[in-house]
Amino acid sequence: MPTFRATDGIEIFYTSTGPDGDRSPVVLHHGFGASGEIDWVDPGTVAAFTAAGRRVVTLDARGHGRSAKPHDPARYGEGRMAQDVSTLIDELGAPAVDLAGYSMGAIVALLVAARDPRVRRLAIGGVGSAVVEVGGVDRRALPPDALRDALLADDPASVVHPTAAGFRAWIDTTGSDRLALAAQAAAMHQAPMPLDAVRVPTLVLAGRQDELATRPQVLADAVPGAELLLVDGDHGAVLRNPAFIDALVTFLGKDT
Repeated sequence: MPTFRATDGIEIFYTSTGPDGDRSPVVLHHGFGASGEIDWVDPGTVAAFTAAGRRVVTLDARGHGRSAKPHDPARYGEGRMAQDVSTLIDELGAPAVDLAGYSMGAIVALLVAARDPRVRRLAIGGVGSAVVEVGGVDRRALPPDALRDALLADDPASVVHPTAAGFRAWIDTTGSDRLALAAQAAAMHQAPMPLDAVRVPTLVLAGRQDELATRPQVLADAVPGAELLLVDGDHGAVLRNPAFIDALVTFLGKDT
């Protein structure tokens, strides 16, 4: 399995699929509790990019999928994950990449694009006004404490917050390391985002029924020159919407 070592020694798993060519590789970062396989392979996104002749790289963020899973919150946070993406780009030896991130991965991708000049184009999904207003994923809809408590609960039936209970039920089906995810929940990004430093063509993709990506126009207005596209779907279903996948492939396939 291809892996690389993050700057703090954590082992990160990634996949690389599709032809090596002159075009920049596409790097895809998944959301909280998911993995490259869950968010990008299973819905058909990787297959759509490779059918378009693109090389696609997915990674499993620390604490997720097949990457290492420390239980210390100090090893987590989207800022730390953004450093991992830049290290992955080093590993690939790519002079430029097209980058997409979903939900937690959207925060990671924005932080990378704000500081790493190798990002050529950027697409972010599953987030909205909260990126501007609270500095990350929407903790107003899903408070980190409620999510962490849901992940740490011995009995999932004891979880009272409805959105947190939904996440716990889904995470139990994936067999994820709940202690590692609770550590990430404790370290979620909650500081002002450097959105004015994102100077690459950017697409904001949001599901019309996504309760965690409300008022996405606020986010699109805050990123210089960003485009907004709404498609049908809630936070989970939108990833499987062909319109979502087509929009990613088309936008990240543009030459300028």
